[in-house]
Amino acid sequence: MLNELGVFIGVIIAFIVIVILIRRQFNFGASLILGALIIGVFSLQTIQPIEIPKTMIEASIYSFKENRIVTDTLEIALLTTLIYILAKSMQETGSIKKLIDSLRAFFNKGGILGVIPAIYGLMPAPGGAYLSAPMIDEEGDKYNLDKNQKNLLNVWFRHIWFPIYPVSVAMILICSKEFSNINISMLVLVEIPACAAAIIIGVFFLKKFIKTASTQQKPSTKDHSGLVYLLPPLLPLIFYGALYLFDFPQTRSFLIGVCFSIILLYFLTKLSIKEYLHILKKSFTWKLFVAIFGIMIFREMFEVAGANVVIANLIGNLAAPALVMIVLIPFLLGLITGYNLGAIALSYFLVEPFFLVTGISTLGLTSIVFISALMGYLISPIHLCNVLSSDYLKTDPTRIYKWFIPAALLLLVIQVAFVVVFSSYI
Repeated sequence: MLNELGVFIGVIIAFIVIVILIRRQFNFGASLILGALIIGVFSLQTIQPIEIPKTMIEASIYSFKENRIVTDTLEIALLTTLIYILAKSMQETGSIKKLIDSLRAFFNKGGILGVIPAIYGLMPAPGGAYLSAPMIDEEGDKYNLDKNQKNLLNVWFRHIWFPIYPVSVAMILICSKEFSNINISMLVLVEIPACAAAIIIGVFFLKKFIKTASTQQKPSTKDHSGLVYLLPPLLPLIFYGALYLFDFPQTRSFLIGVCFSIILLYFLTKLSIKEYLHILKKSFTWKLFVAIFGIMIFREMFEVAGANVVIANLIGNLAAPALVMIVLIPFLLGLITGYNLGAIALSYFLVEPFFLVTGISTLGLTSIVFISALMGYLISPIHLCNVLSSDYLKTDPTRIYKWFIPAALLLLVIQVAFVVVFSSYI
């Protein structure tokens, strides 16, 4: 009993420290590694001191159980870093702006207000809503939108692809063998209702806000050349689909695809090799690389210390049904941390022990965890997109809550209901 109490106290302190550090913009990966160390120290009554460094190595690069080097964590860390480099490079080269300019020829009556942030959403770089905010501000003025309406459309449409976009760090992580170990394409299929709901809700707001504006005409001159910039974000999906036929590991498939996307972007932009290498160097960051290692180390320490069992026993004594906890915990962590990847990484270990008692498949429950964390993160007042978009539009993130919260909760209910109703088929 005392051993379990020590582990539980360690988990509570670790989570408090992690959340405080995240809110203070401290490195997420380093925060998780510190949290893992805290759990390890408070678990010394049940594990040997040598288990702490051993667990960190096991989670990173070497399997003592199999006596061999393992590259899973390294591959995911490299993939997330390359995805970020591709996203930033498309922004730095002006590729996204050229793509949006070409898409203007296909949309009138305000449709471009949804398309602009949705295109930026294909490149899941942190705070991306700040990049689309100037264009939303300009386009919104043509339709007499106020700053809060612009802000809602900008943030909402930026995230409509997140439920089904496999080239995202959060989805790659939750589908990895260290987490749910499910095929990423299956999760995409199960989350189509959430994406469809997001689009429908977004279109509803778009039509609601655009009432008194005159009908906007399509541009008189059409330039479709920018459509070619859809290829870099789509190429990894093509590689994944092709290599899947040969049972190629999904992380490595995306790695190859993203590498080719970065090379392709160079040829599309027609920059000199020196200019392009400068952009790549400027786009590089260690933060996501360290974050993945932090997540894996925290996950391994959580399991080695038996924290998952302790938490499961504690929550199991509560009156709330298991499914409610599976929905609520990721949502709250998304809301508190304002970080989708972090909410998924932290919550999955907490709710996984309850999967067996729900009668729902791992695929369906993984979808619920993913969407719950996403919705909590989406409406969080410290979500970077909310903060930066609101800052540019000179408003407050909470000003859109009268629309934002009901919309996010509705989307969450739709996805949970879909999983529960069709649980025997998923």
